[in-house]
Amino acid sequence: MCSISFIYLISISLSCFLLSLYFLLNNMIYFIEWEVVSLNSSSIVMTFLFDWMSLLFMSFVLMIASLVIFYSKEYMSNDNNINRFIMLVLMFVLSMMLLIISPNLISILLGWDGLGLVSYCLVIYFQNIKSYNAGMLTALSNRIGDVAFLLAIAWMLNYGSWNYIFYLEIMQNEFEMLVIGSLMMLAAMTKSAQIPFSSWLPAAMAAPTPVSALVHSSTLVTAGVYLLIRFNIILSTSWLGQLLLLLSGLTMFMAGLGANFEFDLKKIIALSTLSQLGLMMSILSMGFFKLAMFHLLTHALFKALLFMCAGAIIHNMNNSQDIRLMGGLSIHMPLTSACFNVSNLALCGMPFLAGFYSKDMILEIVSISNVNMFSFFLYYFSTGLTVSYSFRLVYYSMTGDLNCGSLNMLNDESWIMLRGMMGLLIMSIIGGSMLNWLIFPFPYMICLPIYMKLLTLFVCIVGGLSGYLISLSNLYFLNKSLFMYNLSTFLGSMWFMPYISTYGMIFYPLNYGQLIVKSFDQGWSEYFGGQHLYQKLSTYSKTLFLMHNNSLKIYLMLFVFWILILMNFLLFL
Repeated sequence: MCSISFIYLISISLSCFLLSLYFLLNNMIYFIEWEVVSLNSSSIVMTFLFDWMSLLFMSFVLMIASLVIFYSKEYMSNDNNINRFIMLVLMFVLSMMLLIISPNLISILLGWDGLGLVSYCLVIYFQNIKSYNAGMLTALSNRIGDVAFLLAIAWMLNYGSWNYIFYLEIMQNEFEMLVIGSLMMLAAMTKSAQIPFSSWLPAAMAAPTPVSALVHSSTLVTAGVYLLIRFNIILSTSWLGQLLLLLSGLTMFMAGLGANFEFDLKKIIALSTLSQLGLMMSILSMGFFKLAMFHLLTHALFKALLFMCAGAIIHNMNNSQDIRLMGGLSIHMPLTSACFNVSNLALCGMPFLAGFYSKDMILEIVSISNVNMFSFFLYYFSTGLTVSYSFRLVYYSMTGDLNCGSLNMLNDESWIMLRGMMGLLIMSIIGGSMLNWLIFPFPYMICLPIYMKLLTLFVCIVGGLSGYLISLSNLYFLNKSLFMYNLSTFLGSMWFMPYISTYGMIFYPLNYGQLIVKSFDQGWSEYFGGQHLYQKLSTYSKTLFLMHNNSLKIYLMLFVFWILILMNFLLFL
């Protein structure tokens, strides 16, 4: 099943890519209406929007999905239910396709909820308590966005149809459109894990690694960004853009800080995904939707590769994810390490790799744009933090000596996994320049002073140096000393967001619930209700029982009284 799925997906991906080139060159948009059912004068119409953006994104999603399925053939080979796993991944891809090509809120909702449901099933795939908790956090965080989506659908009843694409430009200054835009922004923020909904993304790393490579790096989490790219007119003409810029900038900063304190390999990569999502959202909120799309596509390539390399390392490390137990992997696993380093450098923005073209352009556009000092600081400092945690990860895992058990058989002979990684390795090297030539047919001339041009490079070098310093163990122990402990706990736990969105949410309701149960249900209502009545009746019956037991005369007298009372009652009636 893996091979069939791989062939089908890669062939559809190639055809989508060629179509997107054709659409780009001829500046075409196809709007297709399919009449599903027509009854008298009522008809149900399904609409599809094909332009270069949707076709290019579809081709990338399908390509990554095909390589991930190919990779899973070996990674999940010990799993008895591998076909079920592949079916879930294919359902996920189908939901994603529906979301990408729909200009209609109802059909987007089908794909949107499909993504939420399938991602929940994939997060709880390894059935243990940690996976269940992570799955529940993921599902409930995304439900907030789904409710916002349903409300937006209800607000669209003010217009003639649910095809939002018709009304965006004409109605952009209307109050109704502002409400719909803010609801869509809320939905996108939950799906793309922006503050204050960030805690589900690192928790979702409980899923199998191929799922993390496909779902939690390149597709599911970018669905929110893609949706906002479609709604970008509303963002750039209202205060929503400014709010999104603040929140996404803080997300980028928070995730970058958190990754520098994390020791779980997959969580570090998840936090780096969160940081890049913040970057996409923030540049999108400034109105540069093409740049956001560009970074979305390049990021999908190198981040999927990074997760695949992490999966191969975890596989060889006997399912251990702690980077402190790694070391010297470049000697034992040279090919995997090469892929890992290439994807890490692409993430940092190493010149001429995939990430460089989009990241460098974003930072230069920020330098030339009219943003305040705080936003400017968040952009550049977060870029430095990205390089810092990437280099720290490399120092921990690639250099030094192997710190794990001596019985580990480290080898680089998982050929199926390596072939899957090779496809993405090539794309991670050439993808950025290729997309740059395609999306921007004429080069951007960004004129800046030399120190502004070199600021990105300077920030990256300082970040790499700090990553090396953080990886030194004696500095790590200083960090864990009493002086730094509270600060490192705060920064390392994503500003306490996982606690706030779990215990913080449930503590007070459950506490009040317990008080209400204790004082009302099992307290006063019991005292005045059932228990009280029962006690009184049992006391009376005990008293009567004593009287009856001790004297037959009293018993008979009461019997006579009872008969007399009954007869009187009947006479009155």
